[in-house]
Amino acid sequence: MKTVEIYTDGACSGNPGIGGWGAVLMFNGFEKRISGAENSTTNNRMELLAVINGLSCLKEKCEVEIFSDSAYVVNAYLQNWVDNWKANGWKKQKSSIKNLELWKQLDSLVNFHNVKFIKVKGHSDNAYNNECDKMAREQVDKILGGINE
Repeated sequence: MKTVEIYTDGACSGNPGIGGWGAVLMFNGFEKRISGAENSTTNNRMELLAVINGLSCLKEKCEVEIFSDSAYVVNAYLQNWVDNWKANGWKKQKSSIKNLELWKQLDSLVNFHNVKFIKVKGHSDNAYNNECDKMAREQVDKILGGINE
């Protein structure tokens, strides 16, 4: 089975506000960069979309290491939040799950692939995380530039 590394990040100007996401996929010495944006969103949605879009690029089942600085995304799997939500009928005990449609989409992708989540420190010495942050912010700037013109 192929092993792929995916670095992801999301950014938002205002929260909610204009958001962007970026991902770098690496396999066998090759790199692919993808990014996107939304007009009215949150940072957490952008973090989720970065991972979803990264995993969606994979054409076959893979071993995947996701590197993210998002505690929201990483802890959902490392601390079994998603398993608990599913066992509860996709509900938290006392409140609804924000971004539920994205969590369901991500969980479907995670269950198809063999995914390991790895928390990285944001805005530090991780070059690929910094690149994803730059791509996400560039997407935000594209929308902001269009608004200000």
